Amino acid sequence: METSELQQVVADARDIVTARRVYGEPYEKNGLTVIPAASVRGAVGGGTGQHGEEDAGIGGGFGVAARPVGAWVIRGDEAVWQPAIDVNRIVAGGQLVALAAMLVVGRVMAGHRPRHRRRARRPELKVRRRDVPRRIRRLAAR
Repeated sequence: METSELQQVVADARDIVTARRVYGEPYEKNGLTVIPAASVRGAVGGGTGQHGEEDAGIGGGFGVAARPVGAWVIRGDEAVWQPAIDVNRIVAGGQLVALAAMLVVGRVMAGHRPRHRRRARRPELKVRRRDVPRRIRRLAAR
């Protein structure tokens, strides 16, 4: 790809990311005019490189992403914006909220230990006389 070809790629990218791409062709029916609108994003990149004296190269490219955002609806002298509803984004947001809720509930339940209604009685400690040293028995007798 030569420099002129890279310049052509950049010119094509500029042509794609224009206001003509954001607003679609208006169409009219029964006195109602609809002008669709989209969000258009684009990026351009390019570069050159050389390895040694003979190996040289140049390259470039661009990418474009567009999604509908709504439409202008014109009836008579009144224009109203009607946003587009992206169901995929709504579903993805609901899944993220559900995942966060499950993580929080899991952490709460992991830290929770069930309480026992009845406490176990401690066994009474029975000490036999022969197990107590004489010195302690003498101190206790005083």
